Amino acid sequence: MVDTDSGWDGRGGRGSHGTRDTRDTGVTRNTRGTHPADAIPIPGRRVAAVSLVALAALATGCEPGAATGAQDAPPPVRATQAAVPSPTHTAHVTKDAKPRTAPPPGPSASTTAPAPDPTPDPDPSTARPAAPDPSTAPRPRVLMRTGSESDRVRELQARLRQIGHFGRTPTGYYGSVTADAVRSFQAKRSLPVTGFTDEVTWQRLLAMTRVPTAAELRPPTERPLAAPDERCLKGRVLCISKNSRTLAWMIDGKVVSAMDVRFGSDYTPTREGVFEVFWKSRDHVSTLYDTPMPYALFFSGGQAVHYSADFAANGYGGASHGCVNVRDKKKVAALFDQVRNGDKVVVYW
Repeated sequence: MVDTDSGWDGRGGRGSHGTRDTRDTGVTRNTRGTHPADAIPIPGRRVAAVSLVALAALATGCEPGAATGAQDAPPPVRATQAAVPSPTHTAHVTKDAKPRTAPPPGPSASTTAPAPDPTPDPDPSTARPAAPDPSTAPRPRVLMRTGSESDRVRELQARLRQIGHFGRTPTGYYGSVTADAVRSFQAKRSLPVTGFTDEVTWQRLLAMTRVPTAAELRPPTERPLAAPDERCLKGRVLCISKNSRTLAWMIDGKVVSAMDVRFGSDYTPTREGVFEVFWKSRDHVSTLYDTPMPYALFFSGGQAVHYSADFAANGYGGASHGCVNVRDKKKVAALFDQVRNGDKVVVYW
């Protein structure tokens, strides 16, 4: 084991008293100094070795923990060319390549990059267009809409029918069929497609059509009347044909008025045969289905002839629960006033 406190390097022997044996050199050494400059030159090979170590240290400029090889240092920059960073690539410089004692370079026109624009121009590929200012023009006033019921609605339907947008008999009720017809008209005329009849839509329609005749406003029926059953030729009779889907109010074989009707579905069929009107109810509401049945003329149990807003709006796309539905409110209202209890009802094919 080497005694590090004695300064012995393991090459010499020890005396009897444990002191350094210097007989191999005959020279006294200062063992307290650690730097090569503090050591007394040693003749022979030791002097050469110590000299080489000192020269190597001075040549590399090494420091504790910071020595690098010559290949790690970046090449010197020429004095005539300023080092400008590449706009697309920045080389990685290690801490070892930077001088430790020199201050950082000051800003100059050739080495300092321009400050970024605080408000750069937006990228045209990602910039959003400016939102348009909301229009301050008032919207046209709505004159008729779904649920409206009036003579003006009837005129609207008749005028739309003149130019091929409404394929049914006018009813005076603004339902889904009328709304679809208005949308069709608006789309063809490049108007806002709403289904409502506003002032602009109405004025455009008036300019394109003529005043409807009485027959156009209130035709006897959309469907041709069937030949009356022989049971309808005498007395006061509501003659109802399932085949033609029409109702004719007849007195002694003469037709007083006629109207389109629809019947019950296969699950709730309208009964056929000869009956009598036994009860009239002007503002009736069904207690079974909670459905309005205005101008109801009951003839068989809970089955009656009455006005149907659904029939007026949706046509034959639906069915009743067994009653005879009428879609012309004015006609069925007049019929209600004329028919008396005890008048005959004939339902046939």
